[in-house]
Amino acid sequence: MNIDLPSDMRRAHKRDWQQLGDITAEAFRDDPVNRYLFGTPEGVRAAMRVLARHVYLPAGMCHLIDGKGATMWLPPGAEPAFGLRAQILFTIGQMRHGSRGAMKRAMHLASLMEQHHPSTPHMYLFSIGTTEAARGKGIGKTLLRPVLDACDREGVPVYLENSNPANHGFYSANGFEKITEFNVGEDGPPMAPMWREPQPLA
Repeated sequence: MNIDLPSDMRRAHKRDWQQLGDITAEAFRDDPVNRYLFGTPEGVRAAMRVLARHVYLPAGMCHLIDGKGATMWLPPGAEPAFGLRAQILFTIGQMRHGSRGAMKRAMHLASLMEQHHPSTPHMYLFSIGTTEAARGKGIGKTLLRPVLDACDREGVPVYLENSNPANHGFYSANGFEKITEFNVGEDGPPMAPMWREPQPLA
């Protein structure tokens, strides 16, 4: 997929795993689902570092605006592998930094996400986020737009799970529609899968 990136945005490389994970963790620090899963900011950061390094950088497509914002995507047909090493590191991170029961909650949510994941080929947005200092400056739109434009040109739909109701307006304004909603645990907050059909080119 040919994606035209603005000058202040770049493709993330393997060496960027820590920055990618840390920006994402800061963005999701107060996210209802991640707070429920991991319990502490340190637990969220430990999880995002492992996912960035061992899942989304090797198998996906990640973008950075250095020090300000980050995204993690999986293109159509990508087959990420959460291998044994990643599982061990994820578990160690939660034992050290997460709250009691974090691993059990994370595994349950992973199963729910898999059950709801569409079978139609699509671009999957796992995460988009900015640092606290960069919020309200249009960074999120800058990160999202190039990939959406490429998907529109190539006729590719886009899927995400919205873990924070406060972000519904942002996603809706960019063409996403909520398709269902489920709770991430018996006492957990809701997560809302959203779908975006390719938009007509201007």
